[in-house]
Parts: sequence; C-alpha cells; structure tokens
Amino acid sequence: MNIPKPIDVLIVGAGPAGSALAIDLVRRGLDVRVVDKAPHSFEGSRAKGVQPRSLEVLEDLGALEDVLAGGGIYPRLGLHGGPLTIPWKMFPHKEPTSDVPYPNTWLIPQYRTDRALHARLEQLGCRVEFGREMVELTQDADAVTVEVAGTDGIEEVNARYVVGTDGGASSVRKGLDIGFAGSTDDSDRMLIVDASTSGLARNRWHMWPRPGGRLVGACPIPHSDAFQWIIRLTPHEQPPQGKDAIVRRIREHTHSRRIELHDIHWTSVFRPNIRLAEHYRRGRVLLAGDAAHVHTPAGAQGLNTGVQDAYNLGWKIAQVLAGADDRLLDTYEAERQPIAAGVLGLSTEKWAGIARLDPSSMKRGKDEQQLALTYFGGPLAPADAERTTTLRVGDRAPDAELLGADGEQTRLFDLLRGPEFTAIAYGDRAAHDLRNLNWPDSGAQLKRIAIGPGRAFSDLSTTLRRAYGLNGDTLLLIRPDGHIGHIATRDFLTTTHKAAQPMTP
Repeated sequence: MNIPKPIDVLIVGAGPAGSALAIDLVRRGLDVRVVDKAPHSFEGSRAKGVQPRSLEVLEDLGALEDVLAGGGIYPRLGLHGGPLTIPWKMFPHKEPTSDVPYPNTWLIPQYRTDRALHARLEQLGCRVEFGREMVELTQDADAVTVEVAGTDGIEEVNARYVVGTDGGASSVRKGLDIGFAGSTDDSDRMLIVDASTSGLARNRWHMWPRPGGRLVGACPIPHSDAFQWIIRLTPHEQPPQGKDAIVRRIREHTHSRRIELHDIHWTSVFRPNIRLAEHYRRGRVLLAGDAAHVHTPAGAQGLNTGVQDAYNLGWKIAQVLAGADDRLLDTYEAERQPIAAGVLGLSTEKWAGIARLDPSSMKRGKDEQQLALTYFGGPLAPADAERTTTLRVGDRAPDAELLGADGEQTRLFDLLRGPEFTAIAYGDRAAHDLRNLNWPDSGAQLKRIAIGPGRAFSDLSTTLRRAYGLNGDTLLLIRPDGHIGHIATRDFLTTTHKAAQPMTP
C-alpha cells in the first residue's frame, strides 16, 4: 500500500478557532490542511461579540482590518417594559490607551469574522476544503491517519498532528472517546433569526424581558438592515416556523405592531450547553474551540476563548515539529483548560441572572474582555518567578508607545507582531546581555529590542515603564502568543536560558 507523505497538521473544522489556528501555522511555514463538513462557510450571525484581547490576536494574525470594517461598537441596550424604554449601557465605552489599543467589544456577525479569517488564510496560500468530513481517525507514535469523505469518495490523510475544531458535537473528540462533562438543558432553547427588519430603531440593542426568564431581543447587525433576533422559547413551545409565525410570536411578546420582518437570512434553534472536555489532548490529536468547551451565549465568550485556544496552541505545535520537547504540547491543556472552566462559570452565572431579570447580569466589564487572563502559576509561568510592580510571568504583554531612532512613534505591538519570540531589554546591563543571549537556530526565532537612550527605541513618554512596572534594568521574554514568558532583573542570561528551554528546540 502506498502511504502518502504526512502533512504537518490537519485541522478539522473551519470556524474561528480552526481558521485562526491555520493562519498561525501557515505563517510559520507548516504544511496545513483545513477540512469542514459544511458545504460552505457559515452564514449566521451567531457569535457576534469579539473581545478586546481577541482583537489584539486578530491584529497579529493579519485579519483585524477586515474585522473592524465588518463591525462596529455595540449600541446601548433599550430595555422595554410596557410603554417605557430604559436606556442601559451594557458595555462601558472606553478610549484607546497606550497599553490597550482596542478597549471595546466589537459587534460583528460571525459570518463576517469567518470570512475575514478565511480571506487571510487564502492570502497565505491555504484554502478551506468545504464539503469534506472526517469519518475515521487512527494514530500511532509517528502520525495520525484520517479518513476524509467528500464528493469524490474517501481520501486517506496522514498528518503529524490533528486538531479538532469541529464544534460542540465534535467527531474528533468522540473519536478519541474523550468525555465532555457538563449539562444540556433541553427545555432551555432559543430561536435565533437573522432578518431584515423595519419598525425598530437601529441605535439600540432592544430587549423585552418578561418574568420567568422569557425574553425577546433584537441586536442590529452593523452595515445592514438586519437584526439578530433572539427568542427564548418556553419549555414546551415549538419554535415558530416561517416569517409570518415568527413575526406573530415577536409581536405577541413585544406588543408592537410596527415591527416587520422582511428577508429572513438564517435561523437556528440554540440549546445552551455547559460542557468542558476532560482532556484537550490524546497523543497526536488535540481539541480547541467548541470541541473542547461550550458555553451559554451570555458574555460573548465562546468564539473568543476558541480563538485564544488556537493562539496558544499554534506556536507550540510548530516548536515541537521543529524539535522542542513533546511535553510542550501538554502545557496547552494545562494553560487553557482552567481558562475555559472560568469562562464557563462566568457565562453560566450571567445567563442565570438574565432569567432572574437581574440588571447586573447585563453588565459587561473586564472579566468578559479577557485582557486580564493569565497563565501565571502554570507549567511555563511558575509562581515563584520574578515579577515587576505590575506584571507576572504568564500575564498578557501590554502595548506601549515607543520612539524610534528616526523620531517616528512606534507601537510595541507593531514590533511584537509575527511568529517569533521577542526579548525586550530595558536598561544598559539588560541590553548588553541581550546581545549575548544565545537562541536556537531552529523553530521560532528571537527578535531583540533594546530600549533606552541612544538605542533603537526609547520610552520618552514612559508608557512602557508604567505599563510593565519597570524600576530598573529588566529583560523580558515575550512568547509568540503575546504572554510574558520570563522576567529577569538579575542573572539575565542564566535565568532567560532556563526559562526558554521548555519552549524551544
């Protein structure tokens, strides 16, 4: 039998998590294929909130411009109670700062986010293969063999690694027999409808809450005449079918005869699942996104958590393929599973609060924005490591405003962008040792940035010093996923080498 040469990575599922992972792997020069059983890209608005941290990730991956063009800032809520409409600010609007360039949650229908990611992937020379479904998976010590069914029959694909990003009903997860602990309440269902709508102001995210958790909501989809309608169904209610029945149901709840739905673009019945995969890895197969965790829709967490799964995993797969210790892939579950568990708790609490008509459940703040998520205390960020006055190892690396030697202002994020590690030296002693820091020739390379008077960049506005809590000479190692891999205020070379070893070939 002629066994095909293995590709590096096969990704099963082309939603936001799978597409983001593919972009990250392809830009690292890996041989990647992405298959999805759907006949074409997703067409609904479903997950419509992209959080500030995810916007930073999308900027690094090169998809941010299209995402920003396809969305807008969330409008205020309009809570309708009888004849009264109460304005309610769900998201506090913030201005960009030197350390947080994208402080506001971005409203964009998921189909546009998917298209932005797919367009970026195609720019890099990789195209999603729609209409191709994984039907069987086996693995040995060296590779994974996957049978993929398409219109042209069954194809056998060999890959060094496989990542399942194929949603809550993941065939990859089921094929690995990995438990999906949690609950599904079949009596708690929502009908989601994307429809061109008239008779409703577009400057509000409208909600008509009623006792017992009954709810109808309508969120305007930017740059269109459509709204995403959410109708929370009663336990034994059959979802209304067809435009006339849906309009009748909305009018009965809202007591508004002016509302009219025209073209219905997409509908779906959604059951909030609250589940977490017991493991994220089995051998050469890994899980990410909804295949690893599913949430209630409250708080706009699912898509964002999946994209950041991908951002954590991509560089680790590439490093292992370049010769790093295979145990680096075990840190993926160790770092990301606790994050997902926390997000599950947050979104579940918010969802329960909405049922109780608790106004605080409709507030969104720093917990939802995911800027404070940290890997501190994990296998790559020991709790006894050095820290600054503001940051610990494992924390998100903030942005800052620097001044180049040519007098041009530069964002630190512009310097960090790309698939490499970055070492930042602040002060003369740190800069001296940075020049002598050895780095492996294989795998992700190291960008070296010295900051200070007479160097390539200076911190004249002190935004770096303040955001990073620097009091003296410091050497910072930033991981490819924008988290701090090491902080050294002394023994720069020795401690940085030791910290880099588990992450490099």
